[in-house]
Amino acid sequence: MDLIERAAQKEKKKKEGGGSLVERAAELGSSGQSKARGIGIGNPGVSEKKSDPSSLNPVSPQEQPKQFRGIGQPGAPRTGANEGDAPKKESGGIGAPEARRSTADRLADKVVDQPLPVQPPETGVQSEPLEIKAPPKPERVGKASKAGSGKRKEQEIDLMALREAGYITPDMPPNLMSEEFRIIKRSILLNAFGKERRVDNGNVVLVTSSNPGEGKSFCAINLALSVATEQDTTVLLIDADFSKPEVLNRLGVSGGRGLMDVVADEEIEIGDCLIRTNIPNLVLLPAGRQHNLTTELLASERMEKIVSEIGSRYPDRLVVFDSPPVLASSAASVLALYMGQTIFVIEAEKTTEPQIKESLSMISACEHINLLLNKTRYSGSNKKFASYYGYGGR
Repeated sequence: MDLIERAAQKEKKKKEGGGSLVERAAELGSSGQSKARGIGIGNPGVSEKKSDPSSLNPVSPQEQPKQFRGIGQPGAPRTGANEGDAPKKESGGIGAPEARRSTADRLADKVVDQPLPVQPPETGVQSEPLEIKAPPKPERVGKASKAGSGKRKEQEIDLMALREAGYITPDMPPNLMSEEFRIIKRSILLNAFGKERRVDNGNVVLVTSSNPGEGKSFCAINLALSVATEQDTTVLLIDADFSKPEVLNRLGVSGGRGLMDVVADEEIEIGDCLIRTNIPNLVLLPAGRQHNLTTELLASERMEKIVSEIGSRYPDRLVVFDSPPVLASSAASVLALYMGQTIFVIEAEKTTEPQIKESLSMISACEHINLLLNKTRYSGSNKKFASYYGYGGR
């Protein structure tokens, strides 16, 4: 009876809301309905229930409900996604470590967490290193390519027409004029290549005169043709009369770019301007285009290098410059600076002594000057050389 009455009294008090705090705590502990509800930090509208320290029936460890931890709380279990399901988006509460990180850091973690595709290595195939080839070098434009066709073809000199014009040729029989140029060239060759009397830069020879019309080009061409008959010597004949070039016209050879083009343009090589002829030991170099700064270009350092190059490239070559007249152009006095020898042509019975002295003073930079008297007249008894050999001289 006592137990039934006591139970009825408790039920009545429960309905009426009465009873002591101890009894109410005991009832809550034994009912199993006092499980704490997990509250995430920062969830609004939810208040956390604290345990009553006056409770006589604390919750046992076995019956203690599992506390739900908010996302981002230390020790919170990480829920993995099912296979094939997309991962759920997690959100952290205020104050959680994830919430304090910057957006860039969280994005970087997502990139790192994503697995990179791994391509399985191919079996039985050896991977060769990739060879990176350098791009092909562009063709050099300038010098030979800028010159156009490069070295020129050999041009033929009409020897028959040359002989009829009064010039000596390699196949002509001895005559008065050929013998005279043999004497002239022998002195020049000894100064250029002799073992005892060789002069500095002696293989570079200037041929000039005081005035136009004295025969300097005629003498320069005949000297070159005579030297071309030598067995051990070659000759380069340069037309350096830039105002009135006549060498190529008299030889019947077509011209083109020449010495002045080489001096004015560093991209042009002198070898591309040379003209080879059917006379084996004779090579020609045209004057080139006319320039308003001819004297200044000839006095340049580049001109000095060019003369030095053509004079020293071949040890057996004689270089002959057909220069403008001294009193007609200042180019002759500049060219004399680079010469080892000079042949000064004087027209007989026409060139005056004051003209000769003035001209010689203007080319005095060359120490070895040889005088050549041209257009002299012989009487019948004064003929020599050709008459001894039985040939009629001219």
